Amino acid sequence: MNDLSLKKTVYTPDSSIASPGRMICEMFTDLLVARELAWRLAVRDIQAQYRQAFLGILWAFILPLANTFAWIFLNSSGVVKIADTALPYPVYVFTGTMLWAIFMDALNAPLQQTNAAKAMLAKLNFPREALIVSGIYQTLFNASIKIVLLFGALLFMGIKPNLSLLLFPFGILSLILVGTSLGLLITPVGMLYTDIGRALPLLMQFLMYVTPVVFPMPEKGLASVLFSFNPLSPIILTTRDWLTGVSPEYLGYFVVVNIAAVALLLMVWVVFRLAMPILIERMSA
Repeated sequence: MNDLSLKKTVYTPDSSIASPGRMICEMFTDLLVARELAWRLAVRDIQAQYRQAFLGILWAFILPLANTFAWIFLNSSGVVKIADTALPYPVYVFTGTMLWAIFMDALNAPLQQTNAAKAMLAKLNFPREALIVSGIYQTLFNASIKIVLLFGALLFMGIKPNLSLLLFPFGILSLILVGTSLGLLITPVGMLYTDIGRALPLLMQFLMYVTPVVFPMPEKGLASVLFSFNPLSPIILTTRDWLTGVSPEYLGYFVVVNIAAVALLLMVWVVFRLAMPILIERMSA
């Protein structure tokens, strides 16, 4: 029986980049089509992630919490001398590590999702954007758990939010935007070489120390230059300021970084679509 309502797809040997307008249209069409599959993948992965763990969703904030206690101990015992911060140091380091953990979840998601779906990619034809969107869904879920804990902890420590809290979601979305853009940038290479996945935690550990996560912005020296040129500095600082009711000092820099992140995301999305058929062919060989 013929069904005239079925969508017809014509495959040609021409590269999609030869028709940029059609390619962009297809990108957003696939993104729209992929949303339901992405949701099912995210639900499946979240259930699998926490079903096999005795502590369940507690793992979403155990590691940031352990990191916070470690830095509070190092600072209070004098092992590490940290300059004064605008907020009480426990508040500063706790908010910083939680926000950094959200960024890391977003950064790791594209490569983890794509690597986990290698078998499915080789056998099934589906919008590859589903993997990216699924990673964003999972990052948002884990971030919501961390944010609930953040609010409870800040109230316990005497930090009362003000109207700037209404802007805090934009900070969280900014962390996910920048993390997803950078994660998607390294995904094609990471699928070919596992060294990328192994080296990434080491690189990000160093990057965290030149971002105002546990240290305040230095006022002079090489560290001051590194912190100032680090595009993650205004993201972490502005999001923390909105959360704790402090007037943001780097709002202009924050906007510039987000505009650049949107441009980067569009560019690496195109690269991802062009690279995927080649990568799948190599994986299937």
